[in-house]
Amino acid sequence: MNIDHHMLVGFAKSFGLFYLLAMAAAALLYACWPANKKRFDKAARDIIEDEDKPWR
Repeated sequence: MNIDHHMLVGFAKSFGLFYLLAMAAAALLYACWPANKKRFDKAARDIIEDEDKPWR
């Protein structure tokens, strides 16, 4: 079997596509996992609670 440039490019593109899809699925699972709800809710509240207020 002769490995040429076009075969390597095709493999790299296919592997990259599947790698990207797997990482996106992992990120989505992490974000939607029920155990992480408290952490994300706290992060959302902390941004609002730490806003700058006028100086008195």
